[in-house]
Amino acid sequence: MKPDIIFLMTDQQRWDCIGLYNPAIKTPNIDKLAESGIVYNQAVCQAPMCVPSRSSMMLGLYPSQLGVRTNHGGLYDEDKLPADPLPELMRKAGYQTAGFGKTHWNHGHRNPVPPTRGFEVRSVGLSRESGHYEDGAVMMGDHDPEGLRAYGEETALYGSGEENALGYMGRTSGIPMEQHRDGWVAGQCLNFLDGGIDPDRPLFLYLSFLKPHAGFNVPQEFEDLYRLEDIPDIPQPPWEDEEGTHLSATDGVNTGSRRMYLERREAWEAMSPLERRRTTLRYYANCSWLDHYFGLVMESLERQGRLDNALIVFLSDHGEMLGERRYRFSKYCLYDSSVRVPLILSGSVIPGDKRGTVDERQAELIDLVPTLSKIAGLPRNPILPGLDLLGERKRRGTFSEFHGKGAEGLHSAPCYMWRKRDWKLIIYLSGTIEDAIERVDEAHGELYNLRTDPQEWYNVYTEAEYQPVREQLKTELLLHLASVWSRGPFFYDRHGYASLG
Repeated sequence: MKPDIIFLMTDQQRWDCIGLYNPAIKTPNIDKLAESGIVYNQAVCQAPMCVPSRSSMMLGLYPSQLGVRTNHGGLYDEDKLPADPLPELMRKAGYQTAGFGKTHWNHGHRNPVPPTRGFEVRSVGLSRESGHYEDGAVMMGDHDPEGLRAYGEETALYGSGEENALGYMGRTSGIPMEQHRDGWVAGQCLNFLDGGIDPDRPLFLYLSFLKPHAGFNVPQEFEDLYRLEDIPDIPQPPWEDEEGTHLSATDGVNTGSRRMYLERREAWEAMSPLERRRTTLRYYANCSWLDHYFGLVMESLERQGRLDNALIVFLSDHGEMLGERRYRFSKYCLYDSSVRVPLILSGSVIPGDKRGTVDERQAELIDLVPTLSKIAGLPRNPILPGLDLLGERKRRGTFSEFHGKGAEGLHSAPCYMWRKRDWKLIIYLSGTIEDAIERVDEAHGELYNLRTDPQEWYNVYTEAEYQPVREQLKTELLLHLASVWSRGPFFYDRHGYASLG
């Protein structure tokens, strides 16, 4: 039988917020996956926010190929999908497909009966009216309305996305864990594992939580795992204001986002250093809480022998700034704390000599579709730009794109990132997309030596001694995009896909 595929996902978990990279964080179950698998320590997402990152990951195409560039986007029409999404691929490969938790397709906003896109079993920890209902899905708002109401009351002052200053300050939660949306989702998953697995088919299990994304209303027992005195301070740059970067350019376009940043900054500057650590502590505690649920799921699968022949994936959709760069929170930028992600492949299908190793290849989340398709015995889709993470082919660098927050008015002019182990290039235009074509001669850039400046505080883009590096990275970025765009997502040739190799 084909191996089971266990897909474990968090939302907004920094690449360095697992025990492997940060001994202050308690994630024993994720650490076990790392010890018996491959850690891809250079992995990045393709856009630093939920909807474009997840759409890109689930279809294996870059955000600009899909046209989903911000959280206000989405692929709404099923007949216009450029490729099968991952759960549909798994279903076609003969897998029982069970999905628990967040997908953030956004297709419920324009489709009264949005499909599950391949999931045969589906539970979502939100209300039917949230815009995230999928046809036939069990919704927390229907199944446990009192629990969802209690959660909503506890986070009522946390603002949009639970990301205002109060949401990041958080609190010790006063409601039971099962009344949290992630607690309910974990319960639905565990109930399914106890009696819903089809013994005659391989299993594709997708478990995707909403945290450690703010708000930071954390169950007591996980907050108690940490002492405030042991939490590190978040290092701050030597400058007071962000100037001459793609982030400052975006601030100039999106006034609402800028206003929220200033509100958070004012709140954090009024705190003592010890008080600021409370937010970091609660973020760590959220990571530990979800790790606890992953452990329960793995124990259930192991009892049933479903890990004897399995590939286990752990990842997050993007990172979290967590107060860096003068008290920036959330993600919306191309710096490493936002675009780098934890990515682990583990399980019995990993060759013995690869277990417990770190792979420094330039990995991207779009690599998951070709990797899992091969595991499932599916043919390669030649229009997809991703590579098999267990194969020999490797790219020269990693790509991510950013088009502003997209919450108001016109999109920001595009920002593109090309990242290698030691260097990062960011190319951007100020202003909006409206007249960007006329202003390409006004392009700006950022260049960071990640080896000597991992915080990305010192932009050396204009320094003469780094001109060869800058021009080499520009050339690689240009030709990477040229190679990708030439493949699709739509490709018409007399010879079909044969011309793509």
